[in-house]
Amino acid sequence: MSVVVTGGAGFIGSHVVDALVARGEDVHVLDNLSRGSRENVSPGATLVEGDIRDAAAVDELFELLRPTACAHLAAQVDVRISVERPDFDCEVNVVGTLRILEAARRHGTRVVFASTGGAIYGECERPAREDAVRRPLAPYGASKLAAEEYIETYRRLYGGSHVSLRFGNIYGPRQDPHGEAGVVAIFLGLLAQGGTPRIFGDGRQTRDYVFVGDVARATVAGLGHPGGVFNVGTGRETSVLELYDVCRRVAASDIEPQFEPPRTGELQRSFLDPALAERELGFRAEVDLETGLRATWDWVQAAQSS
Repeated sequence: MSVVVTGGAGFIGSHVVDALVARGEDVHVLDNLSRGSRENVSPGATLVEGDIRDAAAVDELFELLRPTACAHLAAQVDVRISVERPDFDCEVNVVGTLRILEAARRHGTRVVFASTGGAIYGECERPAREDAVRRPLAPYGASKLAAEEYIETYRRLYGGSHVSLRFGNIYGPRQDPHGEAGVVAIFLGLLAQGGTPRIFGDGRQTRDYVFVGDVARATVAGLGHPGGVFNVGTGRETSVLELYDVCRRVAASDIEPQFEPPRTGELQRSFLDPALAERELGFRAEVDLETGLRATWDWVQAAQSS
């Protein structure tokens, strides 16, 4: 296949690129490098510097390549920025996705869209299925959900094999411990520096932590599916306290966390039911939490020593 990966110089996108290159696909990365890094891009892929909001740049690339598929991972992913600048969040996540959809429509390109589980479903009393009530608590979740709805509308209106993947809390190598980083990158980054990680609230809030290598496999699987919405997670909830215990174990650290007041609006329980993805995509998360954290810790140490 000829595949365009938007955001392919970033944390998740670069792992998707690696997986596609390993399959022998012709991979082109579209990234404005505002968050991503050239060093993340496999030498087996071609980097095109550009912004998904730039209709001319997107059209030119699709016209040149006429790609079979597009893994659309470029996004504004910081919840705090989405609250402070909802217009910017919408411009990137909704308008940017429309630019990709229009180019894909003109050239018969199938799209796999990186969406979000926790930010769309809100509080979960049980593992959230794809048909669960959707209760975004921040503009970020609303923009991802709006993009999903555009994708489904385009499928109905024009046909095409478009897939939306609702990811759990992704962690793994190449995740920046700064900015919009996930808690794993923050914890391990601080432990590597001898710092004191902070836990907000009592630490009993839970998430579905899924390794980035598994997410890359799910994304590649989505490229061959005729369309739909699928959760990508482990189906297991892990508390922040449990997560920190495993982080300390892999880092061989005895540093105790510092507890801070709970953050306003933070979800207490968020985890996904991945059964549909297993049935339809043949995907099941394979990397257990400790194995994934050990791989991430090895990368953090190597990155800090380089």
